[in-house]
Amino acid sequence: MIKILYAGSPEESGVTLEGLVSLSGTDFEIAGVLTNPASAKKRSSTLIPTPVGLVAEKYKIPLFTPEHLDSDARKEIQRINADILVCFAYGHIFGPKFLSLFKYGGINLHPSALPTYRGCTPVNAAILNRDSSTAFTIQKVSLKMDEGNIIAQKTIDLNFSETAGSLLLHAAKEGITLFSDILKELNKNSFLPEGYVQSVDACYTKIILKSDAKINWNDSAEKIDAFVRAYYPEPCAWTLENEQKIQIFEGEPLSDSDAEGFSCDLKSEPGKVCAFVKQKGILIKCGTGFYAVKKLQRQGKNAMDYKSFMNGARNFVGTVLN
Repeated sequence: MIKILYAGSPEESGVTLEGLVSLSGTDFEIAGVLTNPASAKKRSSTLIPTPVGLVAEKYKIPLFTPEHLDSDARKEIQRINADILVCFAYGHIFGPKFLSLFKYGGINLHPSALPTYRGCTPVNAAILNRDSSTAFTIQKVSLKMDEGNIIAQKTIDLNFSETAGSLLLHAAKEGITLFSDILKELNKNSFLPEGYVQSVDACYTKIILKSDAKINWNDSAEKIDAFVRAYYPEPCAWTLENEQKIQIFEGEPLSDSDAEGFSCDLKSEPGKVCAFVKQKGILIKCGTGFYAVKKLQRQGKNAMDYKSFMNGARNFVGTVLN
């Protein structure tokens, strides 16, 4: 039986871990879990474990939460005698001394069609670029970011309704099967496939800042729709109303002809709130087309659907957002 050290931190990685726990027992077992240290959330001083840490605690799996993978951390992890590192969204690059702890090295789930979109924000990039497809890739863990040999890759079609959150969750669920199939073969054959070397035509994604999520109303409605979906649930697309931030969580693009049927002025300046249409949303003029906002949140207020928002914002129509 193959003994695994699972590494990850966010909620989606917890979904993958829970799935692997449910499949463990004959071919592999989760011998330990590596995750980021517990941290305080917002204004609370209470330290909260990561979602992956909570799954480990639920199933009473040995849990490691070091600040750094130094010699002390490596000694602790070495005690579980894991055969392989299985990783999804741990958020750190592993060094040679750490990887040497594992007989079969490590494998990592990356939610893109590698070598496209290496780095930490691949699902955001695929949505922002309005790609028609992407992939979920299992690669060998290498000393450089996302450059390991590809062992498995599943391509999926995108339908332009995905958010970053929903696409990551899709990756997490598919990762359960991708990982388990590889681990079963490893237990049977006692070696990992060599995989294939990634091509040199790689592109990299960047860390997303909150400032990156500010909406440019001069963009087309289709581009703004992709923008909102790519930054949901974090950091959330936003705009300003008289210097007050409004976060926009959900909406849909409308063509000029669609909006014209709701008495919208096609010559309005980009960012102008042109209409409140009960069956569609709050219609905002874009560079081309209109964006119908369906869920939003004023700074300091609760998130709400567009109808509830308009109940307390009768003067919102006519406002110009920037």
